[in-house]
Amino acid sequence: MKIRTLLLLLVLVAIAAFAALNWGAFMATTTLSLGVAEIQAPLGLVMLGMIIFMSAVFLVFLVYLQASMLLETRRYARELQANRGLADKAEASRFTELHGFLDGELKRLATLDAESRAVVLTRLDALDQGLRLAMEQSENTLSACLGELEDRLENAGFRPGTQPPT
Repeated sequence: MKIRTLLLLLVLVAIAAFAALNWGAFMATTTLSLGVAEIQAPLGLVMLGMIIFMSAVFLVFLVYLQASMLLETRRYARELQANRGLADKAEASRFTELHGFLDGELKRLATLDAESRAVVLTRLDALDQGLRLAMEQSENTLSACLGELEDRLENAGFRPGTQPPT
């Protein structure tokens, strides 16, 4: 129990005990002025009635405040839930957009990879053909040189399998 509630209960118990102990004085009739008229009534009972009435008004006001705070809290919770839903939807749409972007980029990179691979293979084929042509030309040149050297040696009187003239 909260300290304020306990203190309020102690004050109410003290007032009730005071009224019970002095009940005779509370019930003693006195002339009371209402401003426009005078009446005969027990002053203690009138004052006790006013305290009870004010306590009831305070209690009704307290219940009203608690109910309004509860309703406002529920309204804030609904607004928070709605905003959380909007944020989740926005996040999901961003993820979907990012997924689409990444798919597009991966497709673009795959296309670029295929194109560059085709270019590299074409260049390798061209280099291979060039190398084969250069080797064939070198072979032809070497064969021609060897043939010419053989012809010179034959003209000089050297036959294969014999000793060269000195």
